[in-house]
Amino acid sequence: MRRDVRLLGDLLGEVLRETGGQGLLDDVERLRRAVIAARHAESPASAGTRRPSGDAFGKISDMVAAWPLERAEAVAHAFTVYFHLANLAEEHQRIRTLRERDSGDQPVRESLADAVARIGAGPGAVSADDLIRGLRVHPVLTAHPTEARRRAVTEALRRIGGLLSRLDDGRLGASERAETRRRLREDIDLLWRTSALRTAAMRPLDEVRAAMTAFDETLFLVVPALYRSLDRALNGADSGRAAPAAPAFLRYGSWIGADRDGNPFVTAEVTRQTALIQAEHALRALQNATERIGRALTVHADPGPATAPPGMARAIAAAQNVHPEVLADITARAPEEPFRAYLLYAARRLRATRLELEDQPPGGPGGGGPGGAATDRPDRAGPAFPGLAYPGPAEFIDDLRLVQRELAQAGAPRQAFGELQHLVWQAETFGFHLAELEIRQHSAVHARALAEVAAGGELSAPTREVLATFRAMAWIQDRFGPDACRRYVISFTRSAADIAAVYELARRAIPDGCLPRLDVVPLFESGADLENATRVLDDMLLLEPVAERLAVTGRRLEIMLGYSDSAKELGPVSATLRLFTAQQRLARWAEANDIRLTMFHGRGGALGRGGGPAGRAVLAQPPGSVAGRFKVTEQGEVIFARYGHPMIAQRHLEQVASAVLLASAGPGIAARPAAAGRYRLVADLMDAGALRTYRTLVEADGFAEWFAQISPLDEIGAMRIGSRPARRGIGTGAGLDDLRAIPWVFAWSQTRVNLPGWFGLGSGLAAVADGAGGLQEAQDAYQSWPLLAVLLDNAEMSLAKTDRRIAARYLALGGRDDLTAIVLEEYDLTRKLVLAVTGHDRLLANRPVLSRAVALRDPYVDALSLLQLRALTALRTGAKERDRLERLLLLTVNGVAAGLQNTG
Repeated sequence: MRRDVRLLGDLLGEVLRETGGQGLLDDVERLRRAVIAARHAESPASAGTRRPSGDAFGKISDMVAAWPLERAEAVAHAFTVYFHLANLAEEHQRIRTLRERDSGDQPVRESLADAVARIGAGPGAVSADDLIRGLRVHPVLTAHPTEARRRAVTEALRRIGGLLSRLDDGRLGASERAETRRRLREDIDLLWRTSALRTAAMRPLDEVRAAMTAFDETLFLVVPALYRSLDRALNGADSGRAAPAAPAFLRYGSWIGADRDGNPFVTAEVTRQTALIQAEHALRALQNATERIGRALTVHADPGPATAPPGMARAIAAAQNVHPEVLADITARAPEEPFRAYLLYAARRLRATRLELEDQPPGGPGGGGPGGAATDRPDRAGPAFPGLAYPGPAEFIDDLRLVQRELAQAGAPRQAFGELQHLVWQAETFGFHLAELEIRQHSAVHARALAEVAAGGELSAPTREVLATFRAMAWIQDRFGPDACRRYVISFTRSAADIAAVYELARRAIPDGCLPRLDVVPLFESGADLENATRVLDDMLLLEPVAERLAVTGRRLEIMLGYSDSAKELGPVSATLRLFTAQQRLARWAEANDIRLTMFHGRGGALGRGGGPAGRAVLAQPPGSVAGRFKVTEQGEVIFARYGHPMIAQRHLEQVASAVLLASAGPGIAARPAAAGRYRLVADLMDAGALRTYRTLVEADGFAEWFAQISPLDEIGAMRIGSRPARRGIGTGAGLDDLRAIPWVFAWSQTRVNLPGWFGLGSGLAAVADGAGGLQEAQDAYQSWPLLAVLLDNAEMSLAKTDRRIAARYLALGGRDDLTAIVLEEYDLTRKLVLAVTGHDRLLANRPVLSRAVALRDPYVDALSLLQLRALTALRTGAKERDRLERLLLLTVNGVAAGLQNTG
């Protein structure tokens, strides 16, 4: 990795010299050396609190303040590009490490094979086969605006990553290696010349198309690899020549183009277009895969009745009766290859299905979506043959299974259960709709709309849009089936009346009775709502539409838990503990009411919004709350971090799925039930102490104004990193209640305080230390209770990314010594007690690789923070050249986000 970083850094230096002259490179190097020296100047005595000897940062601040703004922008851009390249090198090292770990006979830790082996060897009453049959992992992609990089930047980095991988190939000759380096220079030059800032605001359909990149380049390919990994663990050497034991347990959902909570740009028309774009990509991928496998499936079968596979012969004959021209064209090229012919016929049918997307009623997508009808070449597989298109994915899967059965009966099981099985898994996972679109809207919007409808008279535009959303759901279901768009999430659900309102609005929107299938999902976010959740669900069961759906679904019900808003309201400690308690109550409620409950976890990418290692988070859930089913959001920057490369994507999905299996194995995770009960007092003391300190800060007079003064909160909206506004627009004023959790976390990370990831934990631990069991009780809980271990380890990671010296400079901008003191004193207390409880002599002592990575990055992030402070200080004091200062500020925001590898 050092070699890669050095190579990429040297090439970037060459580009800086060529484009900006030696002077630019000298200034970049001068700043780089100064911030590294400032870090090294920490004396051993002060290293614990990270206070440098002397005023090194003051001198660096004077240096960057002396630069013209144009030069400051160029230097900030240089450090940002460097971080993008360093992140890429780290990603490639991760991939190398994954390959090295997978080189032995033993299962890789946190893999599906490891989970199967552990369950098989454990005392659990449930077998691995039973668990796997009920396994369901359901990631939901969201357009939460946390990906600070432009799509053009991510595309350039993808190309550079491919070239970097090529240099790892020891078979390259000297000329090939020289050409690869030349292309690296070219792409790094382009990355440098590409603006880091968007000039136009993101639109919802831009976000949809960005997500399609993850599907096209990663997800569609990774899904069969994931299932094959599980099948090898179950079938051993028979995997690929026997019927698979691994089910298609993965399903994807998406809020992108469907989440309208506080986003007026997501309309019913946008949701329709989103469904069509997704279907275009799913059908094109399935068509290409079917055609590729079909062309390769050259299994010979004599045409005579004694040797021809009978099922295959009947299927081809039936197809010839319906579409003789299509079959004649195919069979003429492969007269004695019936399996090949039938798969190529299926590929033609998929193409016809895809081309039917062009023929839209008014309000359709027009140009056919990305790479769609506008570029399609009409041919005989298009609409010229009525009835050729598949009515739905079930019929396509039936055709694939027919080919499988006939191949197996013909004595070719490897052809039946190899690549063809991969295609079956892909079709089962994605269908023709790719990912289920989930509608989300705020309960207050429904209440206003229902009041307007009930009052009669002319409806407002927002109410008309609410009603149009239900008609869009019906349209999508009619075209792609109910699973394409049937869930409706209600933000801030306070009572069963909020759920009843959705069903009533659907009835008012479509008075003819042809209602869409609706599964309403209440979202519980605030502390009070979490406390009241089971009472709301009691009343929900009494609603007639809910009772009807439970009868149809086998008493399946889904609820959602909001981590972001609860953490913003309660602080990270109280939110974590109360979410755990709520899940305990919900699991007991589900058992008492014979409900098969799925808890949908609305986790963000950042630690202050429920983020962190997903596998550990699953294992820390209350017993009985997972039950083989795990649904979670994958938001913004997390999508590209986890799904930007196939190997990393497969590793992530294996970690989550294996954790779901282990968490559902009952006695296999023996200590958890006792631990949660034993340390209830520890949790209560931590909750009370942490919440008291958190509310002392956020409820202080003038806190919201102070926060806006010390951070780039208001300026972040100008980055245009998402279509959604920073505030919901439900409340009034500029306070915290209406502020979304993402800009809250994003702004704090920019100040290097990272407050949402740790604030209040010190006071919570101090309350435990003052209790009867003392700090030893917290130490025991850390060792025995997975929830507390995850809470403290995540806080430790957040503290490691916090820099007290830089943070103090931001906090001072607000002119409130009292609030600054609260933050810094809590930081010192939290750091001290986290180290005491974990037994570490320094932060991340048990994670040396991560610790080293943070330490290496810190000086470079310092450089960007000092440049940002220059711009922020000038803006807050009314300096001239506001446009240039704001541009410098936003460039540094982008760079700090890249350096810390998280935004909101």
